[in-house]
Amino acid sequence: MSAQAANDDDEIEASRAPLMDHLMELRTRLLWSLGALVVAFVGCFLVAKPIFLFLVEPFITAVRTVHPERAGQALDLYNTHAFGFFFVQLQVALFAAIVVAFPVIAWQAYKFIAPGLYRRERAAAAPFLIAAPLMFLAGGAFVFYIAMPFALEFALNQEVTTGPVRVQYLPKVDEYLALVTTLILAFGLCFQMPVVLSLLARTGMVRAAMLRKGRRYAIVGIAAVAACVTPPDVISMTLMALPMYALYEVSIWLVWLIEKANARREAEAAKATYGGVAP
Repeated sequence: MSAQAANDDDEIEASRAPLMDHLMELRTRLLWSLGALVVAFVGCFLVAKPIFLFLVEPFITAVRTVHPERAGQALDLYNTHAFGFFFVQLQVALFAAIVVAFPVIAWQAYKFIAPGLYRRERAAAAPFLIAAPLMFLAGGAFVFYIAMPFALEFALNQEVTTGPVRVQYLPKVDEYLALVTTLILAFGLCFQMPVVLSLLARTGMVRAAMLRKGRRYAIVGIAAVAACVTPPDVISMTLMALPMYALYEVSIWLVWLIEKANARREAEAAKATYGGVAP
């Protein structure tokens, strides 16, 4: 057994704790996560209306693109329940709280699993704590500035404005909010694919060859996820499936780079162990 492996085993042995201690630690991390979510929810509820108006921007952009004559006019979103908009504000606050508290929740999850990791595995995981929120924001931005305006423009272009019957797209406020928040959360999570696969590659659990062989299964899985989280139309499914597959290909490339770096470090460690001569 090498000195590095012995040190790793000693480190893990020193971090062992009884089951009750693990449960207490889990409770502590959950309480911190829940506390962050509650505080963020209260703060976001106080500014729920401005957040809602921000989330409506893709609809405003789409309307002004398809109907430039309506630029500067107030747009209508319909509420058909007495307390409908109040519950919409609660949903807005919860959605914003999840986004705001996400870094805290991710950090608490890392702190819970960190004692069970080797030192080199903790060092490997640390950069991904920064990458995960950034990729989540990138997924949300893709929905907000690309996917949603495109999908809404498609819906508005189906309107019938001439003839004896008029067909106009009049979204309900709760349905619109459910659509935009669901897509933002779904894309934010799906954009974690490179982060997760890269982290697994750093620990040796995933290899680029494995991902290449699994392309056909990945395509089926991506199509299934896109069908489940998007509205039942081909346009929305395609808007989600294409970037997800692109991220899968990017993940293969990142995993390959990580494998090369791991192999280089192992070669250097072997040379150091055998006095500069490879075994």
